[in-house]
Amino acid sequence: MPPLVITILLLACSNVFMTFAWYAHLKTLNHKPWIIAALLSWGIALFEYLLQVPANRIGHSVYSVGQLKILQEVITLTVFVPFALFYLREPLKLDYLWAGLCLLGAVFFIFRDRLA
Repeated sequence: MPPLVITILLLACSNVFMTFAWYAHLKTLNHKPWIIAALLSWGIALFEYLLQVPANRIGHSVYSVGQLKILQEVITLTVFVPFALFYLREPLKLDYLWAGLCLLGAVFFIFRDRLA
């Protein structure tokens, strides 16, 4: 499997854990002290790091750090928007579209040397 595919899959899985670690407590633990939410989030984040570190090592074999970061941000928004809409029941806003378009611009500029 190409390094890009492995990197994207690992980063996508990592982002699912990250999103739950950072935001799920807002819905499920909002009645508990913040320290409980923080400790649980750190436990979930461990799985994020177990996926993200190898993803970045594999990805860095063929991409620059800047390219990896922009790739990560695109994946983050791709995971976060459905999470916010369906899990946290946040309203759909055009701001998600605008943020996505800005990230597409970032993707173009950071990867344009590979397009030529």
